Amino acid sequence: MSYSMVNDDEETPLLQTKTKTKTKTKTPLPVGQVSVVLFILVAEPVSSAYIFPFINQLIGELGVTGGDDRKIGYYAGLIESLFFAAEATTVLQWSRLSDFIGRKPVILIGLLGSSLSNFAFGLSRTFGALIIRLVDRCIAGFLNGNVGVMKSIIGDITDHTNMAQAFAIFPAIFCIGSTIAPLYGGALAKPQDRWPELFPGEFWEKYPYFLPCAVSGSFTLFSFFVCVLFLKESLPSKTGQQHPQPDVPTIESPQDDALDAIDKRPIPITTLMKTYSVMIPIANYGILALVEIGFLVLLPLFYSAPIEIGGLGLSPYVIGTFLATFGVVDGIVQALFVARIIDRIGAKNMFCWAVFFFYPLTALFPIMSAVVVAQGKVGPITWTLVVLQLIFMVLMDMSYSVIFIFTTRAAPNKYSLGTMNGLSQTTTSIARAIGPALTTSLFAFSKEHNILGGNLIYVVLAGLTTVLVFLSRRLPELRDEE
Repeated sequence: MSYSMVNDDEETPLLQTKTKTKTKTKTPLPVGQVSVVLFILVAEPVSSAYIFPFINQLIGELGVTGGDDRKIGYYAGLIESLFFAAEATTVLQWSRLSDFIGRKPVILIGLLGSSLSNFAFGLSRTFGALIIRLVDRCIAGFLNGNVGVMKSIIGDITDHTNMAQAFAIFPAIFCIGSTIAPLYGGALAKPQDRWPELFPGEFWEKYPYFLPCAVSGSFTLFSFFVCVLFLKESLPSKTGQQHPQPDVPTIESPQDDALDAIDKRPIPITTLMKTYSVMIPIANYGILALVEIGFLVLLPLFYSAPIEIGGLGLSPYVIGTFLATFGVVDGIVQALFVARIIDRIGAKNMFCWAVFFFYPLTALFPIMSAVVVAQGKVGPITWTLVVLQLIFMVLMDMSYSVIFIFTTRAAPNKYSLGTMNGLSQTTTSIARAIGPALTTSLFAFSKEHNILGGNLIYVVLAGLTTVLVFLSRRLPELRDEE
């Protein structure tokens, strides 16, 4: 199948399977607007992760489990997953809308809805408390399409020479937010018990979890005003700017010809979903999110599980310290080194190597379990393996910066960036909605029935990793010039 050269730069996809030796001078990164986007991005993990330290205790106090604490995990998991499930149903529509009305209005709606949701979550305490919280998390998810839209903004204001620099900071920002939010979420819960002189009165007794919710809501509201004052609209049809794009792709796909007929307007969703060069990055992103969320859920579960059932029996304090250390190290590495590594070895090579590290990450679980059982305690060898797992986690996490680049540059034109990122974000939201329940259930099922020596979950993760490794090899090479 051959492609003819076209004069209109805006209608051609950004992915390419052939490279050229000619290079282009790097375009200076628009630091001001990128900084605004990254600041607003912090509101995403802050709004979702602050409930983790106290959600189990909150559910127990509501009395919905009938005194059976074994059911707490079910309700807590339901509340935690509902946000992503609701987000999956609307994120494509929000991202698609941003291709028509602009990026900024959609982000403002998401920030305001998230802020109100956080405040409401802290105020629902007695009558129908569980239902109110479930609905509240659903509303937060329904109104939240910001991550995909913010990726679209980065795609709007960067080109292939500086896009990696911007996207390399995305995982670092999520690490910062995901590290800070649980810290204040746990520290500020039940403030009247800790600081009665600062928080007297009936209000703090009736709503003991309002303070961390208010902090998250206030930060998100502050981000709303930052967006109003400093974020500039970046949608090409609203700014009138032209964005040069590379030549047509050499990827063979019978559906790619449909893209040539559309000029300077968003591509129909059905056309995008039939286009090979579009769906391959999205498929990689979805499987990556599924494997990663499964691993992140399994990690604290394995660390806290008793040694007798194959865990490490670590205390919450040790686990929290380990995860906080990972967040700091991961953020620093992503921000300082990812863009440089991409420039040196290429985006595809880096992604293929990064996802490959899921294999040793998964293998270390049964290895550590065997070592602890043999020694009867967590000794120096086990701690060495824990540190090694931390290193592999950092290396694996580099895959996110790269897949952001692939999904952005797979857009047929700048006017379809919102739809493209909406499709990819929908896929990952679905993965993150089903991943936690699937992983924890398989872990419990493996241990309860001693399937494969209690290691069934690790075999499943390894199988999913194999699918991801295969798909990573199907990604096209990115052009070196545009």
